[in-house]
Amino acid sequence: MSAALAPRGGVAPCSRRVMNLAYFLRRSAGRLRDAVGLVWGEKTWTWGEIDARVDAMAAALGARGVAKGDRVLVQARNGNQMFESMFACFRLGAVWVPANFRQTPAEVAYLAKASHASALICGSVFPDHAAAIRAAVPDLRVVVEIGGTRFGEDYDALVADHAGQAAPTAAVEHDDPCWFFFTSGTTGRPKAAVLTHGQMAFVVTNHLCDLMPGTTEADASLVVAPLSHGAGIHQLTQVAAGAKTVLTAGERLDPEEAWALVARWRVANMFTVPTIVKLLVEHPAVDRHDRSSLRHVIYAGAPMYREDQKRALHALGPVLVQYFGLGEVTGNITVLPPRLHAAEDGAGVKVGTCGFERTGMQVEIQDTQGRALPAGETGEICVCGPAVFAGYYDNPEANAAAFRDGWFRTGDLGHLDAEGFLFITGRASDMYISGGSNVYPRETEEKLLKHPDIAEAAILGVPDPAWGEVGVAVCVRRPGATVAEAELIAWLAAEVARYKLPKRVFFWDELPKSGYGKITKRAIREGLEARGSLPL
Repeated sequence: MSAALAPRGGVAPCSRRVMNLAYFLRRSAGRLRDAVGLVWGEKTWTWGEIDARVDAMAAALGARGVAKGDRVLVQARNGNQMFESMFACFRLGAVWVPANFRQTPAEVAYLAKASHASALICGSVFPDHAAAIRAAVPDLRVVVEIGGTRFGEDYDALVADHAGQAAPTAAVEHDDPCWFFFTSGTTGRPKAAVLTHGQMAFVVTNHLCDLMPGTTEADASLVVAPLSHGAGIHQLTQVAAGAKTVLTAGERLDPEEAWALVARWRVANMFTVPTIVKLLVEHPAVDRHDRSSLRHVIYAGAPMYREDQKRALHALGPVLVQYFGLGEVTGNITVLPPRLHAAEDGAGVKVGTCGFERTGMQVEIQDTQGRALPAGETGEICVCGPAVFAGYYDNPEANAAAFRDGWFRTGDLGHLDAEGFLFITGRASDMYISGGSNVYPRETEEKLLKHPDIAEAAILGVPDPAWGEVGVAVCVRRPGATVAEAELIAWLAAEVARYKLPKRVFFWDELPKSGYGKITKRAIREGLEARGSLPL
């Protein structure tokens, strides 16, 4: 061995091999084989049964040529097969590429093409998606159909045919991809964020440490969002802890069913988004079922408006956990634990914060040149740490824009206070300039939601010949409310500076939301244009 290659201090070079994430399932099955690991409607599966089914599906895919590094697109609603498909892919060393089942055939076909998928697992209720994917990826090698055989091999028949078989668990290294996590595409075409085995092992550990400490095999977790994104990361965390996952039976979220499941399975935690928390706590079913088992109601994806936060805390008690994080950082930037949520404003209460840095992560507020800004100054939220993704797949331009000096640029604006608590002002793309002044819509949206007649509100900037840009508000009234535009603007004038006032207010029956429950301002702008409300 040459001197240049000799290990320093007699220590051999560190291997980059890491645990294959599928081992989380194997470990829970070995320790808790006969305990229930998954619930879907009236059906249950033990950890041993899940592990055996995953072995069989991995063997079936492997027999059809799916190998380490291959991308497997999954288009399916939540169900046991969706749950299992993650671990079958991981076990082979293949890359799980889940699509939001609410996307159109053309949108999912784009994901298949962009990811260079070689295999497809698709629900039988999505034949048009399967056809569009086949057209976009003519060399697709494997098609598995959940619940039928119209366009592929039946999923459960393959599991039965390969029962008792097991494909060898692939050896993986830290940076081997396990999941293509497609961004929501609110600012353009979705991009495939590459998540890796080593990165995700850190994320799972961090979730258990910072979001839901004390989670064990005695607990259950309720899924109220598609497993294709944040809820899938949350599911992986439950498997690591041996906690059972409970899936709702219906195709749409039913608050009555959700609260009944909380009571029946003694649910300890759930992952959701602010709009779903709002829906759950404002439904009368919240008071009809025992929810004393709940310890952590985790919400992310968007900041929760303060009035909605208060309402949820009064309804549920001190169980809210907020985290801030993008798919590219697998939700792993900040946390606001239950003890720092307050149901009332007052001295010492940090209203509007999304919390402090997650364990092992660092946040810095930077100006447009990448220079760190001091506490209290607004700039771009940038982050570094083991939870940051490996980059966008096959997209060097996006990678060049997303990273600067090793920091991931979130595209969100905010500031840190002197104690290190982060406050999000909004997306950089949401800010508009009116009469030379920067306007961050979130502040005014918060004020609008204090009005007793307003249930939802969104503000966006539009061109104006006099001021450059002005704000336009789109609001949803509470049932039975009759507040009018002029009345609402007059009320708001006492709450915010004049330059922050929206020039117009439009009332809609509902605001458009993404497949993950987030209000989408691009869709609002398109709706205003379609209705002839723009230009003003």
